[in-house]
Amino acid sequence: MATKTATVTLEGDGLRFIARAGSGHSLTLDDAEGDAGVRPAELVPMAVAGCTAFDVISILRKKRQDVTGYEVSASGVQMEHSPHAFTRIDIVHDVTGRGIEVEAVRRAIELSATKYCSVGGTLSTGITAVHHAYVVRDEAGGEQSGEVIVTGPLEDPATLGTHGERASASIAG
Repeated sequence: MATKTATVTLEGDGLRFIARAGSGHSLTLDDAEGDAGVRPAELVPMAVAGCTAFDVISILRKKRQDVTGYEVSASGVQMEHSPHAFTRIDIVHDVTGRGIEVEAVRRAIELSATKYCSVGGTLSTGITAVHHAYVVRDEAGGEQSGEVIVTGPLEDPATLGTHGERASASIAG
């Protein structure tokens, strides 16, 4: 089983963070006020577009399709209320080339969506449990830590975080 890691470190007094992936690459995250980087929620459609793009172009190249241009656009619709979860993401693959077989493009997209794209698979299945914990360090070297909550899998965004409470109540009742 592969593990991917990321750290996000506050930079300055605003809401600017430097995000670093386990691969060593980094990018800047910011809010509209600081406007020095992408917003965290923008990374969701960006991640699924990037993931499927890697898959589709690899498959098309294996199928010997003469692709001369390729762009993937993703548009995500978020709920109006907190936690502003995404309710839909539309992905459009724009392929240019010589003698491109439409069926090859269609099948490459289908394989990415149903078999290869880990980001799309994660979003589509709703199987992910997210564990939130903390570590608090003081200047004297003291440390306290603990787990706060686990959300998911398959939770209703309107009642996020109460999944475990409902399960406990139904077992007790």
